[in-house]
Amino acid sequence: MQALATEKLVLKEDQIDSTDLPDFSSEVYKDAYSRINAIVIEGEEEAYSNFLDLSKLIPEHAEELVRLGKMEKKHMRGFCACGKNLAVTPDMPFAKTFFSKLHNNFLKAFKEGNTTTCLLIQCILIESFAISAYHVYIQVADPFAKKITEGVVQDEYLHLNYGQEWLKANLQSCKKELMKANKENLPLIKSMLDQVAKDAEVLHMDKEELMEEFMIAYQDSLMEIGLDNREIARMALAAVI
Repeated sequence: MQALATEKLVLKEDQIDSTDLPDFSSEVYKDAYSRINAIVIEGEEEAYSNFLDLSKLIPEHAEELVRLGKMEKKHMRGFCACGKNLAVTPDMPFAKTFFSKLHNNFLKAFKEGNTTTCLLIQCILIESFAISAYHVYIQVADPFAKKITEGVVQDEYLHLNYGQEWLKANLQSCKKELMKANKENLPLIKSMLDQVAKDAEVLHMDKEELMEEFMIAYQDSLMEIGLDNREIARMALAAVI
């Protein structure tokens, strides 16, 4: 099952005037960026590890999953360079704590051989969150980080697509587990966003816009998997209950 690029979701045109951009050299910006940069570095590093684990759960697609994982490793190096470009040291302890609940849920599912939950967490939840956040960030990023992020976000569609296609092909047998995994993990995305709302605001990223973009991407993904509108609405409620 080869992951394919999608044309459904496209990069937004840059509609923000340069006067609306943050001061990339300010200490306030660098302080907030130290946590946001750490989050994307840690997120890409964990994604690399997650895809390697998925290759063990789905050995018939091991080569493709390892290829997707290597993309995440490359992304991690790119985001490390973004921090260095601004002379910012990423706050990695913060980032590891930030992802801990979601990552522990992935590891638990992996140990149990629960492919559905692992795919929902990595390929649907995390990739939808990353894609939506990167789209918003691109509009207010410094020129160096903007170029890096534009390249990264296109790759992330391939990772999202892989999860969609596997879950779609196995929907009849995995729907019940998919619903259960959604109920346990979707609320974590909102709580994670709440944790970084103030830092995101410093970067001129609006919390409400981030959540809206994520929910649109997530629900679109569920529709691609083959869930009907009622099922998608029921799953989406887990984000607000």
